[in-house]
Amino acid sequence: MVRLVQRARAANERVKVVGSGHSFTPAAVSDGHMISIGALRGIRSIDRTAKTVVVGAGTTLNELNALLHSEGLAMANLGDIAYQTVAGAISTSTHGTGVHLPGLAAQVVGLRIVDGEGNVVVANEHQNPHLLDVGRVSVGALGVITECTIKVVDAFRLHAHEMPMKLDDALANVEELKATNDHFEFFWIPHTRWALTKRNNRTTEPLQPLPKVKGWIEKTFMENYAFGALCRVGRMKPSLIPKLATALPSSGSRTYVNDSYKIFASPRLVRFYEMEHSLPAEHLPDAMCDIRSMVERKGYMLNFPVEVRFTASDDVPLSTSFGRDSAYIAVHVYKGMEYEPYFRDVEDILRGYDARPHWGKIHHREADELATLYPRFNDFLAVRDELDPNRTFANRYTDRVFG
Repeated sequence: MVRLVQRARAANERVKVVGSGHSFTPAAVSDGHMISIGALRGIRSIDRTAKTVVVGAGTTLNELNALLHSEGLAMANLGDIAYQTVAGAISTSTHGTGVHLPGLAAQVVGLRIVDGEGNVVVANEHQNPHLLDVGRVSVGALGVITECTIKVVDAFRLHAHEMPMKLDDALANVEELKATNDHFEFFWIPHTRWALTKRNNRTTEPLQPLPKVKGWIEKTFMENYAFGALCRVGRMKPSLIPKLATALPSSGSRTYVNDSYKIFASPRLVRFYEMEHSLPAEHLPDAMCDIRSMVERKGYMLNFPVEVRFTASDDVPLSTSFGRDSAYIAVHVYKGMEYEPYFRDVEDILRGYDARPHWGKIHHREADELATLYPRFNDFLAVRDELDPNRTFANRYTDRVFG
């Protein structure tokens, strides 16, 4: 990898790194060389005193979860998709939910990076701490991340309680719901009054997973195959979508206990386009009401829920939660259906709440606007000039978002 970057630099060619290909943006697209980090896998070392692990950057979160569990360890928080590589998840500010917990990047305490000249750079609290500070969310613009050192916790279980709730009730009680649960999120079903809520709380109760057949039916069949069938019908005949949507909140309540990583992440087999923004948490109810009113006014036919999550403030310069407790609003459109008008309308609403776009999901922001949303944007640009002055790791996407 070092030699490849050095050759590319000498030939004035560009290099991009691809993880699992989960990003909805062209962040990894290259007109030069493309490097896969899939071979950089596995845990390299564990420091049980410091509660840190050194992990190859190409390890998927799925793999890391299983490896950590076998060692009696776990990630403190995770998103709901675990197909991403560690480097990809960190570099795009992947988060999860929980008002007392930041996103994944804030759990990183060390990086090993191949810079734009092909040099191997170590960044931690002792070596190049300014590079660690800035490089934890980098959107692939600083170099090739080859190793990450991550803070972990003892393995734990979650008590999961899932139930439908009227959207107005969820919004009216959102402060209590997010404060009284370790991990709270909800999914509003457009064309209905309903939201599906998820409350996940740490517990010492014995394992009580969903029965194998029941769990497969509810988690895999209903949330993927049956939901996918409804989406395909809606794509063929959009006028049916409001009626089809009424089937989604009818699954009732369910409660179970399982290892944390088995509850945080679930299979996602239905393909879609996604846009997500973070906004100051106190603006969430108003923003959701504005989105609902816009959907009704414009008559969009939407067969995917609108997802809402929460995280604590952190100090990572390009983190979507930098300097503020945040709520996240994610919107989706089924693959093969037009998404841009809806996404742009949602984005325009969220602009009014100083929302920051997720770096790995569809958005239409450019560098001038993004610089106003991140107080330390120029600090990132300065580190980029230090590590990649000749823009070996640039592409059209990084040109757009960083200038």
